[in-house]
Amino acid sequence: MMNKPPVINRILLITALVLVWTAACAPVDPTATPVVQTTQIIEETTTAALTTETPRPSLGIDPAALRGREIVTWHAFVGETQTLFEEQVSLFNSVNEWGIIIQAEGFGDYLTLDEAMQAGAVEGKIPHLLITLPEQALAWQAEGLVVELAPYRDDPGFGLSDSDVADFPAVLWTSIGAPAQRSARYLYYNQTWAHEMGFTAPPQTPEEFRQQACAANAAFKSDPDPADDGFGGWVVDDNWQTVYSWTLAFGGKSVEEGSFTLNSEGNEDALVFLKSLYDENCAWLPATDTPYQAFAARKALFVSGDLAELAAARLAISAADSEDEWSLVPFPGTESPLVVGYGPSYTLLRSSPEEQLAAWLFTRWMLSAGNQARWVETTGLLPVRYSVMDMVTPYRNAHPQWEMAALSMDLLQAPPELAAWRKARYLLEDGVKTMFQVNLPVGEIPALLEQMQETALDLGGG
Repeated sequence: MMNKPPVINRILLITALVLVWTAACAPVDPTATPVVQTTQIIEETTTAALTTETPRPSLGIDPAALRGREIVTWHAFVGETQTLFEEQVSLFNSVNEWGIIIQAEGFGDYLTLDEAMQAGAVEGKIPHLLITLPEQALAWQAEGLVVELAPYRDDPGFGLSDSDVADFPAVLWTSIGAPAQRSARYLYYNQTWAHEMGFTAPPQTPEEFRQQACAANAAFKSDPDPADDGFGGWVVDDNWQTVYSWTLAFGGKSVEEGSFTLNSEGNEDALVFLKSLYDENCAWLPATDTPYQAFAARKALFVSGDLAELAAARLAISAADSEDEWSLVPFPGTESPLVVGYGPSYTLLRSSPEEQLAAWLFTRWMLSAGNQARWVETTGLLPVRYSVMDMVTPYRNAHPQWEMAALSMDLLQAPPELAAWRKARYLLEDGVKTMFQVNLPVGEIPALLEQMQETALDLGGG
């Protein structure tokens, strides 16, 4: 057993936070996912008026005033995602009835994009449309640079109908943006192994998760080799989305009424649960294997990972010659299972009324079901509209794990809408990393959360 360590120092937390945040701003490139193209480019124009079921206010802009407007869009898409986006920009430029021209500029990652925005804000040279992470958009809203999307979305002539709005999971609309792309973190679950142990369904509650994880560890303890007694169960994952998902699963709150609450009771329950799993050998830290290698080799019943990592999981399973059936399942919760969706949103920046409307019309066009079907087939990420599922049947058939993940969209929850969350979220990650690495006793978890809370407040969260 390790010596009982002191609770982590806040200065070390802040230092680690800066390093982790800088590295984490590089986007996950999901383009290695095998792609099956099943739909043609649907040349949807914005000429057809969308029906409106309820009276709404009008923007009062003459469509003729949109003629020939040039709109600059900044984004951080890479790889095949960037190629698709540029193709869709080109198509919009050729088919939209107003002659609106979109000029797209990519920055490779969200840190570089944010730095460009900082420089542009100083120089007075910012784009009309910014495709960025919600917490970054909130920071620009605080600077007075962001335009609310609701008046455009709800306009009777230029907006979305009630039925169109209902086609999106409500959680995907932030207070200031429309969803451009969403992924989520799930539990990768070995169904075949679970069935062999007598479990007929994925865990729905934390207690059911503990039962299955501990049963997997018991299978290793029952063999004659003591070297593998720590295997089975769940591979510890300190990614902030995983930690945040577990806190939500226990009813925890990291932000309430605009202020950080990292030391909430539910958050403590979640960390105590995870550390107790580790103390019981029902969760473990791999020394050499990657999580997906451990999963493929039946050393772990559960690993947690992003939807964008499906290709990596398939590769590891193929290399292990495993024939096990596996799936992506939500995190079990005390009330109900859940997943946390995350990704960039379309954000309108202040310009002229005509330019703002032109930027919205491009956004609306990008959100059409046909364009979103192409997006799913290229990126392998979540559809942002329910109706897309019916448009990508061949893709669903070729990617059953993706289908399982996409069918859980009704369980999506969003990260906190707070600008300082872009830094403070890594306190969850760094705190849990330290908790496992130094084998922090369960009794010291409340003190750890208190220090995480104080550091969050120092970062501007309340």
